[in-house]
Amino acid sequence: MKYQEIRAVYDKETITVYQAYNKSIALPAIKNQKFESPFSFNRMTWVKPSFLWLMERSNWGTKSNQEYILGIKIKREYWEKVLSLGVLTDPDKDTYKSGYEWEKLFKDAKVHIQWDPERTLKGGKLTERTIQVGISRFLIEEYNQEWIDEIVDMTPLVKKMNLLRKSGKHKELKRFLPIEKLYPLPVTIEKKIGIK
Repeated sequence: MKYQEIRAVYDKETITVYQAYNKSIALPAIKNQKFESPFSFNRMTWVKPSFLWLMERSNWGTKSNQEYILGIKIKREYWEKVLSLGVLTDPDKDTYKSGYEWEKLFKDAKVHIQWDPERTLKGGKLTERTIQVGISRFLIEEYNQEWIDEIVDMTPLVKKMNLLRKSGKHKELKRFLPIEKLYPLPVTIEKKIGIK
């Protein structure tokens, strides 16, 4: 494994990313296969292809306002488009010539890319890092109208998995985990988003 890489559930057409929401946002999104108010179209929304990272973040869907776990299938052409527009959230010296160059790019960025420690089944931090992608308000309508192929309600499955986790049945729990594979990208995009 590389230090930073994208591992995800994907097929020929789509990649699955995860988000956690409250009932008022999640239920209409599941029903209509699109987001609507009170979902905010005026701020950045973050999507994550790592299931276990989101489980740690939402405490397996038990944190306030994060009770519903959505698997959002995004068309791969748009996923790669959004990555190609990305600017890292820190001035990585292998990616940018200087802090000044990064600052200028970051100020105008429509997409933010952040790398965080990947998580184990028990929530521990791994050395490898996983990606979070912040889609700005300038692209959020396009994300909602064009990029999304399907919104899957994963909440019942997550609840079942959490019960197994609490019972210490980690072997059984593993059977239900999404199978995430290395996502292939053009070298130009890899370099731009700090894959190494």
